[in-house]
Amino acid sequence: MNNVELKNFLDALPYPGLSRTLGELKLVDSTRIDETKATIVLSTVSDESYLSVKQAILNTLSNRFSTIDVQQKLAPAKDINYGSTATPNNRAPYAKNIIAVTSGKGGVGKSTLSVNIAVGLAQKGYKVGLLDADIYGPNTPRMLGIELERMRWNDENKIIPSENFGIKVMSVGLTTPAEDTPLVWRSSVAVSALIQFLEDVAWGNLDFMVIDMPPGTGDIQLTMAEELPITTAVMVTTPQTVATDDVSRAIRMYQDIHVPMAGIVENMSYFIAPDTLKRYDIFGVGGGALVAKKYGLKLLGEIPLTIDAREASDEGKPAIAMGSDVLKESYRKIVDEILKEKNIRI
Repeated sequence: MNNVELKNFLDALPYPGLSRTLGELKLVDSTRIDETKATIVLSTVSDESYLSVKQAILNTLSNRFSTIDVQQKLAPAKDINYGSTATPNNRAPYAKNIIAVTSGKGGVGKSTLSVNIAVGLAQKGYKVGLLDADIYGPNTPRMLGIELERMRWNDENKIIPSENFGIKVMSVGLTTPAEDTPLVWRSSVAVSALIQFLEDVAWGNLDFMVIDMPPGTGDIQLTMAEELPITTAVMVTTPQTVATDDVSRAIRMYQDIHVPMAGIVENMSYFIAPDTLKRYDIFGVGGGALVAKKYGLKLLGEIPLTIDAREASDEGKPAIAMGSDVLKESYRKIVDEILKEKNIRI
């Protein structure tokens, strides 16, 4: 193998976990062959990327050369001017409004609510994008029936978002080789990926960008508040005390960083047995209303726990579009309440 053949070989090598090659991503800076030694210089933006590509090269070329020296030439970061919560950047100038859907606790239905809010806004004729910022638990592709799709690029080297139910969608769940591939990323890599999803995706002009946040009050929440002028946030909880404790912490965080909040949604409020029509308050009663009152927020709505809601999410059929009349009305009421917020521009 001569130097030209080595360069062509590396340019055609797939980037680990993506459907693009090293050449397409312009990661091979230079190559040199000295007898049985190959020297390869990579242009990468992070140590994680360098180590991942280096290992892929070593695995592929180990039988071709006696010595392979893979070096790193750090490329300058695309933008090192990070914002602050007091003066946030605007990495999504194409979106008139940015709605963050968040909670302090996982498993309260935040992704389900994000999907239904986004679809509900699209049903009203708005141009809507949904960004799945829950890096480690990206569920929105399945909830929208696009879990088998993978990333594609247009001629301008922008990522093409997936589309269904009238909304554009970007999720890290669309970037992995398989649906069950775990993302073992440090927070710095996760943050970089989300910023890329904001800046390098062909979103087009949007009336609303809905962001499905991960649970908690960590790096992702803080970064989104620093890099985007969030129009309003929607807090999600169940009536259970454990959940309201956690959403209280999320509310305090958003108050401290001065992000407006539209209010609270109480999910899984109650269960109506389909055979007896008897009501069961499985997770307690009135937790969302109590938290809303405590922090001076509006209770945007109460969503019942139903079998068809679970089935709709699993089958990629948002309840606001294809669910029961009760569920459709519950979600539409929440969308209408959000649109009443004084910060919304329509």
